Amino acid sequence: MLDIAEEVFAEQGYRAASMDDIAERVGVSKPMLYEYFGSKDGLLSACATRIRTDLYDATQEAMAEADSPKDVLWRGLLAYFTFMERHSQAMAVIAQEPMMIPAATADAIEATRRQQTGLTAGLLAAFAPAATPRAVEAFSEIIIGACERVSLWLARHPEVTAEEAARYVMDFSWQGLHVHMGSPPEA
Repeated sequence: MLDIAEEVFAEQGYRAASMDDIAERVGVSKPMLYEYFGSKDGLLSACATRIRTDLYDATQEAMAEADSPKDVLWRGLLAYFTFMERHSQAMAVIAQEPMMIPAATADAIEATRRQQTGLTAGLLAAFAPAATPRAVEAFSEIIIGACERVSLWLARHPEVTAEEAARYVMDFSWQGLHVHMGSPPEA
């Protein structure tokens, strides 16, 4: 149900998407959708919540395999942009229709940002013990904000791969972070 709903929201936008169309594509009755999700708002919120969970799992798993601070950042960025590439249309709808989405979905999106920032901050703090907690928090917000903006940019540039996007953010971020990590940047 959520896969189809995400697809319909991406194709038609939140406002134009109808529960009738989603139910028909899923192969269930419209009342069944309402039984599960309560409303179209609830359905969109469920999509955003699933994206948050799946994104966290993907980035955490990728970073767990890293063997250095630079590798952690690279693997996390690559996992993020690879995930966003798979969900690009739905994420673009959510980002481009912020005034149209329900409060619960906006809250779920903000929870996703906080979750990714927390994951990033935890790793930065471990790898940069000399950095102040405020600096770690700021750096994490910068990285997550950059990822979000580059994801929106990717929607306008489908020729750019997830790996290229990760490289742009990596190159930019590492230049600022390396001084806190104790290793010089690579050319």
